[in-house]
Amino acid sequence: MKLTVFGAGNGGVTAAYHFAKLGHEVCIYDSPQFPTQIEAIQKAGGIKAKDEEDGAKMILPGFEDISLATTNVEEAMAFSDMIVMVCPSFAQEIFFDSMLPHLKSGMKILLMPGNYGGLVLNKILKESDKKDLDITFMDAITIPWACRLTEPGVVGIMGLKEFLSLSVFPKNKANDELKEILESFIPIPVEILDNPIVAGLENINFGGHPMMTTVNIGILENFNGEFNYYKDCCSTATANAAKRMDEERLSVGNALGYKLRTELEAMNLLYNTNEETVYDFNRKSVTHGKIHNAPNSSKARYITEDVPYLLVPCYELAKFAGLEVPVVQAVITLASAYNETNYFETGRTLEKMGLKDLNPEDLKTYFE
Repeated sequence: MKLTVFGAGNGGVTAAYHFAKLGHEVCIYDSPQFPTQIEAIQKAGGIKAKDEEDGAKMILPGFEDISLATTNVEEAMAFSDMIVMVCPSFAQEIFFDSMLPHLKSGMKILLMPGNYGGLVLNKILKESDKKDLDITFMDAITIPWACRLTEPGVVGIMGLKEFLSLSVFPKNKANDELKEILESFIPIPVEILDNPIVAGLENINFGGHPMMTTVNIGILENFNGEFNYYKDCCSTATANAAKRMDEERLSVGNALGYKLRTELEAMNLLYNTNEETVYDFNRKSVTHGKIHNAPNSSKARYITEDVPYLLVPCYELAKFAGLEVPVVQAVITLASAYNETNYFETGRTLEKMGLKDLNPEDLKTYFE
């Protein structure tokens, strides 16, 4: 296949490398304002994956040629009808605005992770002069890899999940043919979820990242994140609070008619472990224990990404369903105070997702 990857951060560069390793022709694009990775890949002719980082063994080492590395969006869009967007959630709309003039019917856009992005981009599409185009949006709950950029154009891949869950919108595009296409380039089995709401609520970053970062922010900032995040920032108390927040997420799903996996069930399945508590998983995970990778600021993505794009939608959906989610609300409130930003307003609201005027009974029809 020909595939275009939008985004040249940790996940985007790793995606381009692994897709090429599987034999596909790959274009990787990033904005002209952020050319560092693209220029490094152009100069090398491809992407390198290291075999070791900080004394820890990495997986899938090697070097793969990349067909096109570009900051020209028209070139990137002309390369392929399958777009894989791997970027922070705030950049999804920025990328999509630049893509709009070059969109064609039949294009498919996979967002990894989605974080309700397919709904937001569909709303933008329907409010544009391209509203009649037939575009399929797919929201993945995560990326397949545990990975880090170690230098421009070079990645370290620490682990690979067991499967990738994603939604397809509109739902009538979720057929065997599409799943076969996805599994031809996604390096792990694909699970199709009911809709983008389920995909957003199933994102495993929901509990651990914003909760543990928010309550540990003082030590993280004062010691510049020199920790193994999962081992050192998870205590029995933070795990208890994360569990409470997870229960709130599950209650929202249940109120909307969706049976969700618990955070522990999801992590055990994705990483092929059998831990009995979230605390045990964070303390024992081999994949997550390889390098020191803790955030060192309240501006880190575990807050600026996961609070407005995971917790705020959950809070909004809770209100939509007539529920209260006090722990979720507390973390959003603290994070807003840390960064002097009202995430309740700037986050991904029902209005931004195009759901504001619906009632719970309308949701299933809308996703068709």
